[in-house]
Amino acid sequence: MNITVLGAGAWGTALAHHLADRHSTLLWARNPALVEQLTHDKHNQTYLPGVPLASRLRYEADLLASLEHAAAEDALCIIATPVAGLRALCKVMRELNCIPTHLIWLCKGFEVASRCLPHQVMAAELGAHRSCGALSGPSFAREVAQGLPVALTIASQSVACRDAAVRALHHAAMRIYTADDVIGVEVGGAVKNVLAIAAGISDGLELGLNARAALITRGLAEMTRLGVALGARAETFMGLAGLGDLILTATGDLSRNRTVGLQLATGRPLADILATLGHIAEGVRCAPEILALAQAQAVEMPVTQAVCSVLFDGCAPRAAAYALLQREAKVETSLAGV
Repeated sequence: MNITVLGAGAWGTALAHHLADRHSTLLWARNPALVEQLTHDKHNQTYLPGVPLASRLRYEADLLASLEHAAAEDALCIIATPVAGLRALCKVMRELNCIPTHLIWLCKGFEVASRCLPHQVMAAELGAHRSCGALSGPSFAREVAQGLPVALTIASQSVACRDAAVRALHHAAMRIYTADDVIGVEVGGAVKNVLAIAAGISDGLELGLNARAALITRGLAEMTRLGVALGARAETFMGLAGLGDLILTATGDLSRNRTVGLQLATGRPLADILATLGHIAEGVRCAPEILALAQAQAVEMPVTQAVCSVLFDGCAPRAAAYALLQREAKVETSLAGV
C-alpha cells in the first residue's frame, strides 16, 4: 500500500517506522528543517531520539505531494497531529482539494473551546467522509518504534476504512482489532489522560498502590458515564481504547500525563512542568473541556473535577486527594448499568 503519515511527532514517527517495513510509506513534517534532519540522520532526534528509523521510510515537507501519495483507492492517510492542529490541517486539505480515500487519525482529546471530538472536527471540515476512523489503544511510541508487541483498535463506521487499517498495520508485533463505536474509542482516549494525571499525583504523594487501583477503577466508571451520555456503548470502555489505554497511561513511566501528576505532587508549578516536558500533555489541555462537558450532560466526574482543581484553581494535591476521600458513601453501580 501507499501510506502517508501526516505529523512527525513521536507517535507519527513510530507508526511510520512500523509501516515502512511492509509498505511505501511517506512521513510528512511541517518543518522543512526537520525533514532535512530526518532524511540525513534517519533518526528523529527531536521527538524520538536514539531510535534508528527504517531505511525505506521517506520524508516530505510538501503537503500536497504527501496527500497525493495516499490518493489511490487502496492507499491510506494517517493524521498524526495533536487535536489542536487537526482542524487547521483539514482546512488545508480541503483547500488543496486533495482528500485521501481512507483517513484515520491518532489524536486523543477534545478540541479546546468547541469541545469537539476528533470525528466531529473531521466532519465539520471535510463533510461526511465515507471512509475514516480513529486508531487508539495502549501504545507508547518508543515501544512501538522498538518493535515491541502492541494491540490497537481501529474504530470506524466504514468497513472499508477498518479493512484498510488492518491491511496496513496488522503485521509484525502489532495487532489490530476493529470496532464501530467511534465515540466510545475517542472518549476513552481523551479521558484517560486526565485520569493519568490523577494517578501520577497519587503516586507522587506516596498514597500507595491501593489508592492507585481505586483511582483507576473509579476513573473508569466516570469515563464510562460520560461516554454513554455522549452516545457511546458502555462495553467499549472495557476494551483496549478504554481500560487498556487507561492502565498504561496511569501506570507507565513513559506517560507524559502521569509525569505531570508526579511533578505536581512535589509542589512544582504547572507552567514549569510543561516548559520542560518536551511533549504535549493532552490531559492538561482537555481537562477543563471534559469537566465542562460533563457538567452540561449532568454527569458526575469527581476525579476529573479534583484534577482540574489542582491544575487551574490552586488546590494543593494532597487537599484534592483528601476531598475525594471525604465524599459520601455510594452504591457501586456496575459498568454495564451505567
